[in-house]
Amino acid sequence: MEPQEFHNRGALVNPANRFEKISFRRDEEVSDEDYEGRVNPKTEFFKDTSKSIISYNDSPDIGFETSLNPYRGCEHGCVYCYARPTHEYFGLSSGWDFESKIFVKTEAASLLRKELAHPQWKPQVVVVSGVTDCYQPFEKKFQITRQCMEVLLDFRNPTAIITKNKLVTRDIDIFKQMADYHGINATISITTLDPALARAMEPRASTPANRLKAMEELAKAGVPVTVNVSPVIPALTDHEIPAILKAAAQAGALGAGYTVIRLPFAVKDLFETWLAQYFSDRKNKVLNRIKELRGGILYHSEWGTRMTGTGLFADQIRDIFDLGYKRAGFSEGRIRLSASAFRNPYQTQLTLF
Repeated sequence: MEPQEFHNRGALVNPANRFEKISFRRDEEVSDEDYEGRVNPKTEFFKDTSKSIISYNDSPDIGFETSLNPYRGCEHGCVYCYARPTHEYFGLSSGWDFESKIFVKTEAASLLRKELAHPQWKPQVVVVSGVTDCYQPFEKKFQITRQCMEVLLDFRNPTAIITKNKLVTRDIDIFKQMADYHGINATISITTLDPALARAMEPRASTPANRLKAMEELAKAGVPVTVNVSPVIPALTDHEIPAILKAAAQAGALGAGYTVIRLPFAVKDLFETWLAQYFSDRKNKVLNRIKELRGGILYHSEWGTRMTGTGLFADQIRDIFDLGYKRAGFSEGRIRLSASAFRNPYQTQLTLF
């Protein structure tokens, strides 16, 4: 496909907040030039004053209990992102606001150090980027994720990273040390290998080629890396599953997983608007396939099925993935993360006196 240069943002609109009674609506009689700032808003940063940094999860269909997110909002601008509605809790929109108004947890590292040192902390895997990407572009400046990785290394607490940005390779020096005690797994998410489609759908994430390069660099450094084919979009990207798995395996990935597109709340409308702009010829086909996966609607949040969907097309996606996984040559074993090396550096220091 050849997407038009439309907004340089993933969302094409800034929908009203479902919690707010007052909202801004564009006057169609005003020219686009007068709304240039609205169409492609500059990224703004706000200090996040959270008092804790580790979040706990009890969902049975998510493979981790604890996670850490250094940022709220994500400049990558993935139009399908299920996390977009979280911005509505701040009185903002799931559209442009989510990808241009970023909340920065400046005290993340110190909060993490405090929580890991607490006597009640149970050493376990902490997933970094369970919601928004910890290596989005401005991490290069803020380095909050790197600071958190240094803390995790100091405590030898195992961690798993999920990202779409090649910037993750910057911290290979830390990851190599973590790998020595089975304390790291880096997962790279790839939705498509088509650079034009990726540019339209995930405008500020690394290109598919650069994500594969990141895998190569991590693997060559001895850092366990996996690929997440996510999200699978029926009638749009599902046919790419085998190719993505093959490319990832060749790049050094040791394993793979997948999730199917999720469209909660305003994300449904954002995605539908995006389809109308870029894929008007198959918009209905894509939406109808998603409905087939979701019991006749665009989204349902039931645990156990929300990641994969149900029905014939869900079974087809699973079978395509399973066959592609085997043909790509992935091993049957899983990457082992261990908390056995955990230490509290403060306690260690006290024993020296």
